[in-house]
Amino acid sequence: MRQFLLFFVILTYYSCHQTSQFDTPWNDILVSDEEIFNRVIDSLETYEVQVIYTDVIKEESGIELNSYELNVNDNLYFYPASTVKMPVAFLAIEHINELALKNQELDIFTRIAFDSIASPQSSEYFDTTSITGYPNVAHYIEQIFAVSDNNAFNRLYELLGQDYINEKLKQKGIFDKSKIVHRVGVSGFDSEANKYTNPYQLIGYDGNILYARNELYALYDDYPVVENTIKGMGYYDDNLNKVIKEPFDFSTKNFISLKELQASLLRVIYPELYSQEQQFLIHPNQREFLLQAMKKTPHQYDYLKGHDEYYDSYVKFLMYGDSEEPIPNNIEISNKVGWAYGYLTDCAHIRDTQNNIEFVLTATIHVNRNQIYNDGNYEYDTIGLPFLAELGRLIYQYELKKEGQN
Repeated sequence: MRQFLLFFVILTYYSCHQTSQFDTPWNDILVSDEEIFNRVIDSLETYEVQVIYTDVIKEESGIELNSYELNVNDNLYFYPASTVKMPVAFLAIEHINELALKNQELDIFTRIAFDSIASPQSSEYFDTTSITGYPNVAHYIEQIFAVSDNNAFNRLYELLGQDYINEKLKQKGIFDKSKIVHRVGVSGFDSEANKYTNPYQLIGYDGNILYARNELYALYDDYPVVENTIKGMGYYDDNLNKVIKEPFDFSTKNFISLKELQASLLRVIYPELYSQEQQFLIHPNQREFLLQAMKKTPHQYDYLKGHDEYYDSYVKFLMYGDSEEPIPNNIEISNKVGWAYGYLTDCAHIRDTQNNIEFVLTATIHVNRNQIYNDGNYEYDTIGLPFLAELGRLIYQYELKKEGQN
């Protein structure tokens, strides 16, 4: 039955070659002994599964990317959760570099002091997890990729402002269907409050103010409309402390289509494939810092030592999401995950330094059997993470097989 269903699943192949959709590798890849994986594959629509697998071919003439899609639909909504933190982290470096054109003392390690104008905004002047004891863009980025820290993202969101984030990503040819319009993991901010972003100061090593910006208010609101933003049978209302038996409305929430999420990652991993206008303004040494931050596991940071809850795969779902065992040293995963409202998503560049394997994999799955949102009752551990881990392993094994044939 599974092979029959696989034959009819919508598969699209896009690259510089004209290739039939039936020449795709999915029938060779999606062969597993895992019952949970097969159950999901037999019900792609039910679990809202979307996958993009990008094969990386390196030749003397350069790099070629061949991408294969499984059930991808840019017009269907899924909640991206913390994956929105990735392009915002990239833009934060760009913004600092733009400011540095006028003041060369500024860099991503420059101290930041956030003020607040009114509730629910909050100020932030110190950070005990930072080496200097003060917040800065570099450490916020490390926190985002190490443990998906919500406060770190929210501060970068406040640094940039809603208009800057969305307009820049659109200018680079990344955003068409997508939008980032709110902070994450913090209460009190409705759509209007999220348009306001805190005033802040960038402070030099000598304590002098190098740059200051007042509170911003976002004016742009002509965001794209996607389908299927009204979901489920009910949701838990924190304020009323009860379940509201009405569908949950995601229309005012963040959204990044799977293609546009991967497009942001590819511009950092393979910047040479894009025009200068399409790239992020990130200097070579900053890109190296960023790549290291994206692939480091939590135990590699001093400030996270002793926090056993942050195991190697805490934010590495593909290949290892169903295990708390250490990730082998030869496997490097530069990625960003997100999980909320029953959605699990991972966008990853995976490299095996020992076996000369390299590919990009982006996938999302929805696990919410009771169709009640915000109740914390999701099948992450029993279905979502096992599926994503097995998907990563199957594609890795497919790459191993290909490499062995070369």
